[in-house]
Amino acid sequence: MAEITVIGIAGGTGSGKTTLAKNIAACFEERISLLRHDDYYKAHDELTYEERAALNYDHPNAFDTSLLCEHIRRLKAGEDIESPVYDYTVHNRAKETRTVHASPVILLEGILIFENEELRNLLDMKIFVDTDADVRIVRRIVRDVKKRARTLDSIVEQYLTTVKPMHEAFVEPSKKYADIIIPEGGKNPVAYGMIIDKIEKHLKSSEKTED
Repeated sequence: MAEITVIGIAGGTGSGKTTLAKNIAACFEERISLLRHDDYYKAHDELTYEERAALNYDHPNAFDTSLLCEHIRRLKAGEDIESPVYDYTVHNRAKETRTVHASPVILLEGILIFENEELRNLLDMKIFVDTDADVRIVRRIVRDVKKRARTLDSIVEQYLTTVKPMHEAFVEPSKKYADIIIPEGGKNPVAYGMIIDKIEKHLKSSEKTED
């Protein structure tokens, strides 16, 4: 079996990490697989909508990272997994799951994937997308209003009470663990091209191993 490489793409909210991961995944289509840390938010069926909405989703404890680590180990062993799916409109896990195949390259994106040592040690390459805070907050506002049915007041309140302090406490310090730091994420064509080239080489090597 060909060696499976897991590439982690981290960065603050609105940094462009998701855009970068999606663009890479789209370039290779079914030849690589994509995991999202956000899908591993803990399920809270026992709470009301209002109680779920009040939770701090930017703290490491909000995630079921142990399940994610288990899934990555299974993927590296060549097993497909059923990833949870998170529904932002209800602040809870959806009922359905998503099949993630044990492709030669697995992309994992999320704000806190470098903060957890166990998860960090499962990553073969760590990329941190570094973007100015003013750019990130504007992107977050636009995204949450358009895609997550949020009000402007709720977005700003959440940013000031949890997002910003959690970024300073956990996300920014985790940048030191990155192998590569990319300014502007998906808007950086040179860095994007380098990553694409490295993945292509790994895929070709995997294909030769399978032959």
